[in-house]
Amino acid sequence: MNEQPDLLNTELEKARKLKISLVLGIIFVAINLRMPITSISPLLELIRKDLPISNTLAGFLTTLPLIAFAVISPFVSKLSRKLGVEQLVFYTLLFLVFGSFIRPFGDNLAFLLTGTLLIGIGIAVGNVILPSIIKKEFPFQLGLLTGIYSISMNLFAAIASGLSFPLANNFRLGWRGTLYVFSAFTVLALLIWLFQLSKKPKKVASTNSKKPAHAHQSVWKSKLAWQIAVVMGVQSAVFYINVAWLPVIVQDRGFTAADGGFMLSLMQFGIIPITFIVPIIAGKTKDQRVLMSLASFFICGGIVGLMLPIANLVYLSIISIMLGVGGGMAFSLSMMFFSLRTSTPEEAAETSGMAQSVGYLLAAFGPLLFGFLHDALGNFEISLFILLAAGIGLFLAGLGAAKDQKLFGSSH
Repeated sequence: MNEQPDLLNTELEKARKLKISLVLGIIFVAINLRMPITSISPLLELIRKDLPISNTLAGFLTTLPLIAFAVISPFVSKLSRKLGVEQLVFYTLLFLVFGSFIRPFGDNLAFLLTGTLLIGIGIAVGNVILPSIIKKEFPFQLGLLTGIYSISMNLFAAIASGLSFPLANNFRLGWRGTLYVFSAFTVLALLIWLFQLSKKPKKVASTNSKKPAHAHQSVWKSKLAWQIAVVMGVQSAVFYINVAWLPVIVQDRGFTAADGGFMLSLMQFGIIPITFIVPIIAGKTKDQRVLMSLASFFICGGIVGLMLPIANLVYLSIISIMLGVGGGMAFSLSMMFFSLRTSTPEEAAETSGMAQSVGYLLAAFGPLLFGFLHDALGNFEISLFILLAAGIGLFLAGLGAAKDQKLFGSSH
């Protein structure tokens, strides 16, 4: 008599454990979507002296993954339909593990570049597919899961950038040993994700068998998708331009390199709490235009703050935090738009792929253009004016992206 309830309880417990393991898998995949890039940036000088390589090539090591993001992102949705999302994440992690282990291997520059490229391809797939997984598996907890995913990614990115040089220098691990330490997180993510491979692939097939009437429409022809892409692109460009040039701008005001590094840390730590809080708020509201306006205000306010020639550390600290808060809000909202503005996980993956392709193309070349204008003109004035114009573009596109509407449907 009690067999049926017992069987039901067993199935419910099994489903609960699978959900917990999936959340843990999402967290560890997210940890590895920024850490391999931020962990190498502080080590570039050590790498440059050891191999040896030019400053240009050393800088290319952080730009190469961004180019991979831009090129690979549009194809991820098709790959997920062919392989299934669980299998695709598994292959993604294999790329990350293999790339992380060959990157510091030997004295050959080919290993370093090949490993970096493999890492870039792996991260590109992970960037696109995680929002799709969250939409598919947690449709009623989009904000919470996006917040968990975002804070995991950004927190460990900040930790890696802070610990890399001390591990290499103070603990005498060198740049190779330090990169191997961080690669352990990739291996751990792979082991945790193995539990997801026991899921039945039929679940993926069934979602694809019932195609909506608008399935033939391309996200590249959607005005809303382009608005989301602009939000993703501008916030990415602002973030990576600040990573590359904020310390230099601070030094131009007469402060030390350490002061410049501290301002960059303030900006990154300003991002962390915001990327957890904002998705939860956004998930509870149908219209996110107020949040988008605040994000644009902080970003534009921070850029205007950098344009004013004020040499005061307290003032620059406030500006750095403003840029971090605004960037964190814009990043979180762009991640949420992939789910909130689409009707299916497939649409979410396609929109994410398109927006991230555009976004990381701007992120890859934004810092180069910013630096080129500085070298050509001898100051940051024109570069910052262009960045401010981009911030205004973020606000205008963001108002459209933040409206309560669907990609191929009317407003609710």
